[in-house]
Amino acid sequence: MSRSSTVDLVVVGLGYVGLPLARSAAAAGLKVVGLDRSRRVVDGLNAGRSHIDDITDSEVRAMREQGFEAVDEAAVIAGAAAVVVCVPTPLTEHGAPDLGAVHAAVDDIAAHLTAGTLVVLESTTYPGTTDEVVRPRLEAGGLRVGIDFHLAFSPERIDPGNPSFGLENTPKVVGGITADCTKAARALYERFVNRVVEAKGTREAEMAKLLENTYRHVNIALVNEMSMFCREIGVDLWDAIRCASTKPFGFAPFFPGPGVGGHCIPIDPNYLSYKVRSLGIPFRFVELAQEINQRMPVHVVNRAADLLNDQGKAVRGSRVLLLGVTYKPDISDQRESPALAVAENLLARGAELVYFDPRVEDWRVGGEPVERAADYLAAAETADLTILLQPHREIDLDELADRARALFDTRGKSADHPRVVKL
Repeated sequence: MSRSSTVDLVVVGLGYVGLPLARSAAAAGLKVVGLDRSRRVVDGLNAGRSHIDDITDSEVRAMREQGFEAVDEAAVIAGAAAVVVCVPTPLTEHGAPDLGAVHAAVDDIAAHLTAGTLVVLESTTYPGTTDEVVRPRLEAGGLRVGIDFHLAFSPERIDPGNPSFGLENTPKVVGGITADCTKAARALYERFVNRVVEAKGTREAEMAKLLENTYRHVNIALVNEMSMFCREIGVDLWDAIRCASTKPFGFAPFFPGPGVGGHCIPIDPNYLSYKVRSLGIPFRFVELAQEINQRMPVHVVNRAADLLNDQGKAVRGSRVLLLGVTYKPDISDQRESPALAVAENLLARGAELVYFDPRVEDWRVGGEPVERAADYLAAAETADLTILLQPHREIDLDELADRARALFDTRGKSADHPRVVKL
């Protein structure tokens, strides 16, 4: 199955998953080409500009010096030893898996697939996708998996903004259609990842990703639900979590918040529940967790209304400052951020909104721009209520607590203070 190739690796999809993969592979000495349908992304990368948080412009320029090139023409696949698919897999408006980008990428690969190529899907999906959806499309041209080409699944584990764990030092799970497919995928990733873990097959590798994020989803829902009643019974949940975290076994800390966001936790468990529902089996844990986490923005707004009421004010007409509108701290990514739902509910109740986020210059809710505070501390002094949604490192929490009229900390990051209330 060996053959000569002009390119070691083609990465399809140059977003938060694909671009770090391309960077690591290029740094390890592989000849890497990135394939993306966005001309803006392609032109920007070729000019040395990054469009994601975790990679700087200087790192993109270093990639270019190492031979990396971005293209928007799929013909480059024909000269590649390996192709890794890192396209998004969102949900439809009805909550079902949307594999449109995967289908498009696989069709491009099938049109240019040659003997000896390794194809790896990294996009999160339900168990069976690699074997039941990707494989038939690639074999339609006559090449056979495990004989003429290799096919595997390797779940992405990118955590944007994580200062401790990146692609190289996070173990990489790989599972192939055949044992030889697994070995081929392992050989690729071992060139730039410290540890590769073999799954029994593609379904187990696909399930591993969904299990990881469903575990987080369910446990976040648990502490979110606890936060709804702990205040009523006089319990500081944050302190209870701190104490429980001292147990060296059998407990992993999770923390409440205004909701879940990003490209994993709000999305991935739905892929698992979709597969389970197709079997006619209810998946009550995931569905309940989804229900709890989705109602957290409304819970935040209800608590905000109570805090304003304590001041003798209604939500309508009150000036509310939202701090941090991204889905996690210290990044600019707003995908599935609960800040949007919080803002929508506050606006529906007549609040006058202003926001501050050092990573977001322009923020719109319902298509309308929200006023951006130039100085968040000065804005907190005049706002009837300040709601901390994301504790970006640029936000001085101690100074904020001193200067805000009233601070509602939904992340539990502030020190105890007379004007601070935690979720």
